[in-house]
Amino acid sequence: MTADERKLPDGAAGEREMLEGWLEFHRATLAVKCQGLDEQQVREASVPPSDLTLLGLVRHMAEVERGWFRKVMTGEDAGPIYYTDEDRDRDFHPREDETWEEAYATWQAEIARSREIATASLDDLAVGKHRLSETFNLRWIYTHMIEEYARHNGHADLIRERIDGATEA
Repeated sequence: MTADERKLPDGAAGEREMLEGWLEFHRATLAVKCQGLDEQQVREASVPPSDLTLLGLVRHMAEVERGWFRKVMTGEDAGPIYYTDEDRDRDFHPREDETWEEAYATWQAEIARSREIATASLDDLAVGKHRLSETFNLRWIYTHMIEEYARHNGHADLIRERIDGATEA
């Protein structure tokens, strides 16, 4: 997918279509920001002392998708993918043997599962818990996910520009 192939939601869309559209747009934006890069480039940090990378962002968003849709919305006992009690930010700290291919596939699998879960009513309340609050409905989770992707896509913009000067998308 290219930046031009991403689809903005219709400006007159209903609430659900709008929320789904913006979340899909931001998921696609992160994918576009990572396109065409090799294993070394997706591991390239933004600027010292930050160790933020595109690989780390994709791994983080896999954890975020899993956390909000599977753990919080459904109450599923889905353990962490990358982080540990010893390193709560391990999604941002890939080992040498952990590849872009694996991270991308994991992220896409979590997105697919999130889409299945998100067929519930926007008013449906989450079964699981999160430290931010006792109660969330699916509408809140959609809104938070859009915010989460938008924030991290800003990081991805800067990282990608640092890697090869690309500013599209």
